Amino acid sequence: MKKLVVIGNGMAAIRLLEEVTRLAPDLYQITVVGEEPFAGYNRVMLSPLLGGGTDEVTITTHPHQWYRDRGIRLITGSPVVAIRRHRRQVVTAAGHKLDYDRLVLATGAAPRQLPVEGVNLDGVMSFRDLYDVRKLLSLSAARVVVVGGGFLGLEAADALVKQGHDVTLVHSRGHLLNQQLDEAAGHRLQHDLEKRGVKFVMQARTAAIESADTETQGQGRVAAVRLADGQRLPADYVVQAVGIVPRTELADYAGLSVNQGVRVDDTLQTFDPAIYAIGECVEHRNRTFGLVAPLYEQAAVCASHLAELGHRRYLYADSATRLKISGIDLVSFGDFEGAGTGGEGENLQLSLPGGYRRLQVRDNRIIGMVLYGDVSDAAFYETLWREHADIGARRQVLLLGEAFCKAADRGGDGEEEIAA
Repeated sequence: MKKLVVIGNGMAAIRLLEEVTRLAPDLYQITVVGEEPFAGYNRVMLSPLLGGGTDEVTITTHPHQWYRDRGIRLITGSPVVAIRRHRRQVVTAAGHKLDYDRLVLATGAAPRQLPVEGVNLDGVMSFRDLYDVRKLLSLSAARVVVVGGGFLGLEAADALVKQGHDVTLVHSRGHLLNQQLDEAAGHRLQHDLEKRGVKFVMQARTAAIESADTETQGQGRVAAVRLADGQRLPADYVVQAVGIVPRTELADYAGLSVNQGVRVDDTLQTFDPAIYAIGECVEHRNRTFGLVAPLYEQAAVCASHLAELGHRRYLYADSATRLKISGIDLVSFGDFEGAGTGGEGENLQLSLPGGYRRLQVRDNRIIGMVLYGDVSDAAFYETLWREHADIGARRQVLLLGEAFCKAADRGGDGEEEIAA
C-alpha cells in the first residue's frame, strides 16, 4: 500500500481526504499532520462562534472518529519542520519521521501583519483560527480597534460588539468590502453595521500602534492606534484583519518553486512529481486563493490524480462571491464597476428597503452584479452572466428578478402574471 502524507488539516485538506478515500479507499495508507491540536473544523463558522451564535462542538465537521473510521492517522499539535525530498520523508516537531510516496501541502495562509511599529505589543491579535477566537472570547469588555474593512474585519467587529466591546474599525478605502461591493452597497453595509454599534474611521491608514509606556519602544501593552493623519484612537486591544499571506516556508526550504505561493500546474502538482499542493498556500497561473469554492475544486482535481484517475485539470473560473455578514447577505460577480475593457456599458440599479441591486450590462449582456440584502435572485442573474445570455427583451424588468423576467418572456405583464 502506498503512503500518502498530507501537511495541513484545514478545509481544503479535509475535502481532499474525502475525495481520495471515496475514489481510492484502498490505495493509500494516509497520515495527516495538523499544526493545530484540533480535529477538522469549519473556519467559515469562526465568526458566528465569536459572536455567540454557535459553539465549538457544532463547528467541528470531522471529529477524530471520522479519521479512525477511514484508517487515517491524524497527528495534531505537532507542525512539520522539514521535508526531506531526497528521502521522501517528512519530519515533525515532535520527532515523527513519516515516509511518503505522495505528499500534499495544504499549509494554508497566515494573517498578514501590519507593517507598522508596535505590531508586537501585548494586546495586538489576529482573527484567523480557533486559537484566536478563544483568546478574543476571553477578553473582558474593552476598547477594541479592528484594522481592515474586508470580510474578516467586519465579522470580527460585529461579533466583538455583541460581546460587549467598544469597537472602532479602521479602513483605508472609501467604502467597505471594496473588492466585493460597489460604493453604494459598501455605504449601505456601513450604515447597517453602525446601527449595530460598530464605529468606523474610513480612508485612514494605520501609522503605528502605541504602547502605554512611550519609553518601551515596541514592547509593553497597547494603548492606542495612531493614524497617518495624526488621529489617535485609544485601544486596549487591536485586531489585525488586513489579509492573508500563503504559508510557503516549508516548500521554500525543501527547494520547491515558490513565488507568492507554492507554484503548481493544472494537476496541482509542484515541479517535484511526488508533491502536490492545494488551498491558500498555492499559486496557480499567477493567482492565489482565499475563498472556499476554488479550494474545494483544487482538492477534487488533486484527489483525482492521487487516485490515479488523472483525467481532470484545474482551471480557475471566475465565480460569484457569496458572503454573509451577521445575517446580511451579499453576492457579487464579474465586472460590476464596468472597469474592464470594451467600454463601461450600462449601470442598472435598484434600491429598496430590503436590499440593493446593481447590474452592469454591456451589449445586452450582464458582465457584473452586486446584490445586497435580498439575494433571492442571485442564481438567476449568475446563470445569465455565465451563459452570456442576451437580456434585451428583459431589460425593462431585469432588476425585478426572475419571476418578472419569466412573465415578460411569456409576453404578459409581469405584475399581472405574479398576481395570478
